[in-house]
Amino acid sequence: MVDPAADALSLPEDWPADSDLSLSLNRMGSFDWDLDNGLMHMDGTALGLFDMDPAEYDGRPETLGRRVPPAEATRLDGMVAQALKGGSSHYGAYFRVRTRAGELRWTHTQGCIQRDGTGRPHRIIGIVRDATLELAEATARREADEERRRQSSVVESTTAALAHARTVQDVIDVLIDTHGLEHLGATSVVMGLLEAGRIHLVADGPQGAYVPGTRWTRVDEEYPMSEVVRTLTPCFIESPEDFASSYPILWPHLTHLGITAAAYLPLIAQARPIGALGLLYSGKNGFTPEERDVLVALGSSIAQSLQRAMLFEQEHDLAEGLQQAMLPRRIPDIPGAQVAVRYRAARLGRDIGGDWYDVIPLPGGRVGAVIGDVQGHDTHAAAVMGQLRIVLRAYAAEGHSPATVMARASVFLRELDTDRFATCTYMEVDTATGVVQAVRAGHVDPLLRDTDGDCRRVSVRGALPLGLSAEFGALDYPVSVLELEPGQTLVLYTDGLVEQPGADLDEGMEWLTSRVRNGPADLQTLADQLCEAVGDRGGDDDVAILLLRRRHGYAPQTGGKLQQHVAQNDPEALRSARHMIRAAVRAWGAEELADEVELAADELITNALLHTDGGAVVTLRMLTGTERRLRVEVEDRSSALPRRRDPDASGVSGRGLVLVDRLADVWGVESRGGGKCVWCEFGVADGPAEGRGRRPALGAVGPAGEAGSRMWRT
Repeated sequence: MVDPAADALSLPEDWPADSDLSLSLNRMGSFDWDLDNGLMHMDGTALGLFDMDPAEYDGRPETLGRRVPPAEATRLDGMVAQALKGGSSHYGAYFRVRTRAGELRWTHTQGCIQRDGTGRPHRIIGIVRDATLELAEATARREADEERRRQSSVVESTTAALAHARTVQDVIDVLIDTHGLEHLGATSVVMGLLEAGRIHLVADGPQGAYVPGTRWTRVDEEYPMSEVVRTLTPCFIESPEDFASSYPILWPHLTHLGITAAAYLPLIAQARPIGALGLLYSGKNGFTPEERDVLVALGSSIAQSLQRAMLFEQEHDLAEGLQQAMLPRRIPDIPGAQVAVRYRAARLGRDIGGDWYDVIPLPGGRVGAVIGDVQGHDTHAAAVMGQLRIVLRAYAAEGHSPATVMARASVFLRELDTDRFATCTYMEVDTATGVVQAVRAGHVDPLLRDTDGDCRRVSVRGALPLGLSAEFGALDYPVSVLELEPGQTLVLYTDGLVEQPGADLDEGMEWLTSRVRNGPADLQTLADQLCEAVGDRGGDDDVAILLLRRRHGYAPQTGGKLQQHVAQNDPEALRSARHMIRAAVRAWGAEELADEVELAADELITNALLHTDGGAVVTLRMLTGTERRLRVEVEDRSSALPRRRDPDASGVSGRGLVLVDRLADVWGVESRGGGKCVWCEFGVADGPAEGRGRRPALGAVGPAGEAGSRMWRT
């Protein structure tokens, strides 16, 4: 090793090659190396450092080299040669010398190079000294510095790991984890939290460290964790004897662990104790002041993390409780359908969302299925969700069509004067017919699982989210009509099930479709697995899931009712209405009337769309009583009464009511507030179609809105 302090050597030109008393007193020997003749004079002290008898030294450096290990000699020769050739005036180096007994000890040399007028080196004079103690002290200091750095690194690495801990269990995992124990240098760890005057042991590890009867201990008991909580002072136990005498109740239970030392630290946050931490060591004797300081700092870091985790869990429990309180407490039994619902809360403290589901029993054996998500992830989103869920349920229970339910819910949300909007899907399902009327407000598309397990995405026509549609005056929600066969399952969900940061929505949809396709047939088990899968994918958003399956063999005792809004210039809505009517007539056991009912309803809807300013609402009912009757109603906002007349010369106009009169058993008009309802009825016989008699038309509308005596019902 080259000594940077070598230039401190300064010797006179005529420095004698004799022993200097001041040098020998400091265990420093001298040498005088004549480069011209190759001889090196060494005083007695210098030879003593090489463990060489003066009688055996012949003045040649090669003789001294026998005391220097080859690798050290090569390094030293190279360093001197470089100094001579490089024009240096001095050099210094540490090297090892092997004594006669074979012991290696460190020696330090400094040399001053003298040159002639041409710059050629001709003499080196210098000193050698014993550096063993010096290097031992330096090594000890270096090791101490390294230990301090290691201990500081332990605090830093543990603190960094704890920074990611969001729950108390996360903190425990950091401490109990094998690498955590290695960093701490401890054999086992115990941790207790202060709860109502008692210490609850929440962590002990590794396995075998738990002492029976210590899961709950009082603060006034003679245990080390109790003591540090009482005194708020760390407790360092430096030997087994110290442990046995200080805590005789606890020590007999720890002897099998080979504990030789222990450190118990109070966990203090905001000037009050929240618990205690115990670190048990094997093969350790005592604690240095530096180790004590490090452990106290570590205890402070753990306490802060624990307090954050406890507050996180409290906030999360509060938010989740609020969310759960606003969801339906129970799902009603739905005749003809099986339902499974799940809600998985977000995992980010108060970052609870506004996701919700609802199942609403409706008249006539129908059921409303709702899935929705209010914008935002906070308690305000959950509060808005609760209000919106109740309002939407009320509108649905009042008997409004799905489109009207969504439009009114959107207006309500806007009038709440909140900055939130909500996505939602509302489906009205007739479990008897399987007809599903679906309305989607900015929400993700549902899935449909077939009886054979196959699963596919169902495209439902969409409109703006609730709140935004009212803001922009776009309250016309299109209705899509689906047919749900017995055994088929509708899968409704919020976007937290399929969305992940940085991932494409289509990828999430493909993943979900595959999960549903390969999932179990049991509806409840499938719902559980979907919730669990969110955690497996690392999802942190809250998720609501609603599964609805139509049962096989359901035969309702009462008639049904279906309703749909058909807007102006919306051919898709007109096609959906025809689809709904045909499917319902077939499901209600009147398939032989399907063509007639569809044609009559189509004429009534077309008249309303052509001769009024607004859209129409078509309602299909199965009336029960002494005889089953199928009733079609078409409502509009015009008070002008329809009039049956003969077709014009072109044959294009005037045929509508004539057809209705010929096809239906009876038809008529009813006043409905600001508009009217034109209706027609068909008798549904229990026997074969060919045996059913046709009831004659009961009348026609006269001029100026007057009606035949048997037609009007007002």
